Amino acid sequence: MRVGTSLSRCVRDIYRGEVDIDDVMVIIARTDFDPENDKHWVSIWRGYAGGSNVGSLYSQPEWADIPAEDEPTVRDICIRLKRWGKLHQPRQFGTHPPRMIHYWYDVILTENVVQSNPAAKKAWDNYKIIAGLS
Repeated sequence: MRVGTSLSRCVRDIYRGEVDIDDVMVIIARTDFDPENDKHWVSIWRGYAGGSNVGSLYSQPEWADIPAEDEPTVRDICIRLKRWGKLHQPRQFGTHPPRMIHYWYDVILTENVVQSNPAAKKAWDNYKIIAGLS
C-alpha cells in the first residue's frame, strides 16, 4: 500500500501505469477541489496540464506531457480516488501542507504491529474487509 502527498504527481504516476490505483491507501493532497465539479476540474486541469497558472506558486505543470484527449482518463482517476475515500484534502479543513520532495510512501504493517496495537489491528481488519468488497 502507498500513501501519496501530491495529487498532481500521484495521479500522473497512476495514469502512466507506474502505480496501481488499487495500491493507493490515500493521497494527502494540497488541493481543495471536487473532481466531479466541472468548474473545479477546469481549474485543476489548466494548472497541472500547462494552462495559465504555469510557473505560479500554486501549480506545477505535472500533467504537461499528458495529451489533451486523455483529460477524461485523468479526471476519472481523480473521481475514483475521491469516491473510494482515497483523496484527503487538508485545505478543505483550513490546513495548508507544504509541497513535499518525496511524494510516495510505502506503508508496511508487520504482524507484530498489528497484534500489539489494538487500534492498528482494528484498522487492518477493517481495511481487509473493505478491500475484499472492492
